[in-house]
Order: sequence, then C-alpha cells, then structure tokens
Amino acid sequence: MKKIIKAFFVILIAFGNVAKAQDFHLSLYDCAPLFLNPAMTGVIDAKFRVHAQYRNQWNSVAYKPFNTALISADMPKGKWGFGIQVINMRAGIGNYNVFQAMLSAGYTVPLDKKKSHHVSFGLQGGFTQKSVEYKLYTWDNQYTGANGGSFNTEVSSNENFKRQSQMLPQLNAGVLYYYAKQQSRINPFLGVSGFNLTRPKETFFDQANYLPIRVYTHAGVRVNISELLFAIPKVLIMNQGSAFEQTYALDAGYFFKNDKFFLLAGFTYRAKDASIVYAGLRKDNYIFKLGYDFNTSTLKTASKTRGAFELSFTYLAGKKSVTEIKNCPRL
Repeated sequence: MKKIIKAFFVILIAFGNVAKAQDFHLSLYDCAPLFLNPAMTGVIDAKFRVHAQYRNQWNSVAYKPFNTALISADMPKGKWGFGIQVINMRAGIGNYNVFQAMLSAGYTVPLDKKKSHHVSFGLQGGFTQKSVEYKLYTWDNQYTGANGGSFNTEVSSNENFKRQSQMLPQLNAGVLYYYAKQQSRINPFLGVSGFNLTRPKETFFDQANYLPIRVYTHAGVRVNISELLFAIPKVLIMNQGSAFEQTYALDAGYFFKNDKFFLLAGFTYRAKDASIVYAGLRKDNYIFKLGYDFNTSTLKTASKTRGAFELSFTYLAGKKSVTEIKNCPRL
C-alpha cells in the first residue's frame, strides 16, 4: 500500500512540471471538496452532501466581471464515494464562458485496525465546453481617429477565428490522507490532486495549444482546543506551468451550546495576490460562509484593493447533531 501511495504522489507531481498556464480558482477552495480533490468524494459522516458556491471577481475594474458558479453532490457507499459536480465561469465583454460537468468516484482504505488513519483515492471524469462571442470584441485595426476617436466594428478585425465553441475531455485524479480519530487533540490531513491529466488541445485558432495540467498540494491540521473551540491552520500550493500560487490560512470555529450552532471565521493570505477574510455559521445540517478578497497585487491601485466576494452553502443530509459528538474532525 505504501508503494502505491508513493507512486501516486510521484505521478501527480511529475505531471505538474509540464504545465504552462492557469485555470480559474476559488478562494474558499475547500468548501467545494470535489473541486479541490477528487479523493474527497464521499468523505463525509453523512448520508449525502449538497454544495453550492458563487464567486464574483473584478467588479471594480471590469465592465463585465468574472462570475463563477458551482454545484455538487456526493455520497458515501461503504468504502466507496460517488459524486457529481457542475461549474460555470463567465468573464469579460466577449462573454468567454467555461462550462464543466464531472462525475467522481473515490475509494477509502483504513491503514490501521482502529481505523483512525485513512487514505482515499479519487478519479474524476467528464467534459469542459468553452465558448466566446468574438464578434463582441474590438481590435486595434478597427480604431479610427475621426470625431475624437472610436472603434468601427464594420472594419474586419483580421483575426482568424476557426470556431466560437469547443468541447474538451476532462480527467482528474487525487489522493488524500487523513487522521479521523474521534475526540483526538489533533487531526492532520494531506492531499495531492492533478487536473487536466490528458492535456486536451484548447484553441479557437487551430493552433497546437494544449491545456496544461494543474496540481494542488493541500495540507492542514484540525486542532481541537476544547470541546467548544477548534482551529485549522492549512496551506494550499498550486502549480500550473509558470503559474505558482501559495495560500496560507487559519480557520476557527466556536460552538454556542445554548443556541446549538457554530460560529465560523477565517483568514487566508494568497501570496502577492490577495488577503481573504470570511465569516460563517453552521446550524444543524447547514453550513454557510461569506468571504471577501482584498486585492494586494500590482492591480490594487486600480482596484482600490477590491477583489471578489464569494458565497458558500453546504447541506449534510442525515448528519448527527453536533451535540452528540464532542470533537468530530473536519477536513
């Protein structure tokens, strides 16, 4: 088993070395487990999980901001987990759109007799459809200086678009280790996931442009400070070609016994890009989070530090009441 796990990590990291660009991403990344790592499919102490997330970015600097919407559902079945995820991203005046539909399967293996240490493998497959309305764009050669300057869209752009839409196959995989002993002081976890593993050809011009592989490495530990208070320091590292992203975060939750709900909060720093804060609430089987990105990149002068806001909602069906479990580890 150790040799299999080691080989899986080596393959995913090796894939990351051939990547050359960057996919869209989320700031509240682990709110959407199937987006973060296919190995997290069905890794829940509930009958099934339904999740929805929405992100609005660059509203302060773009005529048409970037919008990302995601919905997913997954469920455990013995050692197996099964799930589905649908994502749609829309950006810019040309209505560049990315629609993705994925099916996921995961398999979890306990590493010890007490079933405290677990490793989970996941595979995800589906398709991505990308489209753009290129006729909505304006180009340098369409500019005229007459009457103070304007764009004449009747002039040919001389851009040789071969298509407005394309369909790409999608294959992702991941592996996850986690320590799930109940009422433990600490519960660590570590995962690696790879996306775009088949490197499909992506172009509107029939060029030899292949979608690069994206690799996530994520790790953290839930620290159960008391029966009422927990903290989760965590890190996410993303590689995709020349794009390299480091994210460091600290989540916390406090349980109010009388009202039987968790107050959630967190701070995330994405190096050379943004500082993210979020607040949330967990009541019974429902989890809600609201986050905001404060832009810290070189664009901050134009954006006035305004970046994005993000909403997350999760429903866990058939989950035990939080009052029945003192310290239930969370990923």
